[in-house]
Amino acid sequence: MKNDIFKPLDQDERELMEEIETSNFESVPNVKEEIAKAQEVAKNTLSKNKNINIRISGHDIIKIKSKAAEAGLPYQTLIASILHQYANEKFKIEM
Repeated sequence: MKNDIFKPLDQDERELMEEIETSNFESVPNVKEEIAKAQEVAKNTLSKNKNINIRISGHDIIKIKSKAAEAGLPYQTLIASILHQYANEKFKIEM
């Protein structure tokens, strides 16, 4: 099964990984506060508190479900991810 969830690391991620692996990594002085902030951001980002109803063609939903299965995701998660990325301008749709 194809899994496109894992993307190659970018330059910053590679540098961080190298620092961690070579024990050159230094933690921030207020690590507990930073962890709490990151957890709050993650909680708010991942919070799904709105339901919507949309009409979509049967052909499209079959294709979406197939692509979700290839990625090892529920199709609703795939749709939510696409909408999230579009809302945050990670990609644009030409109309």
